[in-house]
Amino acid sequence: MARPVSAFRCTECGWTTAKWAGRCAECQQWGTVVDVAEQTGIVRSLSAVAPTASRAARPIGEVDTEDAAHRPSGIAEFDRVLGGGIVAGAAILLSGEPGVGKSTLLLEVAARVAGTGRRVLYVSAEESTAQVRLRAGRTGALHDELFLAAETDLATILGQVDQVSPELLIVDSVQTVSSSLSDGLPGQPSQVREVASTLIRVAKERQLPVLLVGHVTKDGSIAGPRLLEHLVDVVCQFEGDRQTALRFVRALKNRFGPTDEVGCFEMTGDGIAEVPDPSGLFLSRSRTAVSGTCVTVALEGRRALPVEVQALVVSTKAPQPRRVVNGVDPSRVAMILAVLERRAGLRQLGEHDVYVSTVGGVRLIEPGADLAIAVAIASAMRDRAVPHELAAFGEISLAGEVRPVTSARQRHSEARRLGYTTILDVEAGTVHAAVERAMIASRSSRERELDAAF
Repeated sequence: MARPVSAFRCTECGWTTAKWAGRCAECQQWGTVVDVAEQTGIVRSLSAVAPTASRAARPIGEVDTEDAAHRPSGIAEFDRVLGGGIVAGAAILLSGEPGVGKSTLLLEVAARVAGTGRRVLYVSAEESTAQVRLRAGRTGALHDELFLAAETDLATILGQVDQVSPELLIVDSVQTVSSSLSDGLPGQPSQVREVASTLIRVAKERQLPVLLVGHVTKDGSIAGPRLLEHLVDVVCQFEGDRQTALRFVRALKNRFGPTDEVGCFEMTGDGIAEVPDPSGLFLSRSRTAVSGTCVTVALEGRRALPVEVQALVVSTKAPQPRRVVNGVDPSRVAMILAVLERRAGLRQLGEHDVYVSTVGGVRLIEPGADLAIAVAIASAMRDRAVPHELAAFGEISLAGEVRPVTSARQRHSEARRLGYTTILDVEAGTVHAAVERAMIASRSSRERELDAAF
């Protein structure tokens, strides 16, 4: 019989070593290498087990899909991200920064689902039942079919599921629940893996949808083992800036629908509210034309949103002019400034401070906003206001060309729907031609205003 050999194994990826190490050499995780006893020299064999009649393989055309139908949660924006609703037996992971509103959103989902007559169990592992009850009373999320429990032990949570028999289970959060079958503190990879796999197994066996809240690390990724994202069916990310009330829910993974949908919400004093048409959130409310502004149509998932870009150009005598941006990529703004100076004839930009910002705190990361940024900077440089009915979108190359962007037809349709009659896009050809067209439209708009005044 082989002698047991003392070895060390990483609980995260399974890497083994003869000597203990504080950091795994394979997955680079700290504190995951533990002492295990492995039997070497033994050949293990696995015997085949005959499947039962209910689990026997069938032709794919005979598989019943009724249980995989979407059931609306009562929040249209959340259902949009999920692909139409919550599927029975689905495991959904919702992650986000601390304080962004994850618990508030899921409490609202629980109340809406309970309002349809389906029983919901909300397990809070971070707050007491009294704290959750106070929030539910403030947001109007009280219902007789909504059951609340404050538990951190996995076995007790499973006992609560047996006792309540819910049709929806919400666990807030998976990193604070622990199992006695696994070593380590709550939140460690082994504990998160054990808790998540057990809850997902219960969800599949009972056709019980489970909503899990996940913490994020300081770099924005989901805390715990990467296996957690592979186990669940849907991974949603809750995004938002604490300085603004706007929140976005994105689907990073979805086995039941698309992954390019975005749900828009707004945090209010009474909880979280849906924003089905956020078209006016990123536009200034000034009725008079001001130089240095231009509207672009950005894409958030499949949704086209008009966003106003503002620029301010101020002369300076400093040896290095300032370049201050907010809501846009600094490197792309620097590239656009170089193209404007070289290709569009704005020779004196190197002697001015340039400030570029977006309205409403939205962040533009796609290159489709390049043309609007360029028009706004040129408008501020020449002190000519772009008319309100003008919108621009297009990518700018280093050669000064305006390149096409994705979903151009959808952007056109949204701009026309909102009343933008003049659209600058790839048909302008070059950034120089686009800027000149914007300036001509500015003069025409100014002449019409003067005619109307007299």
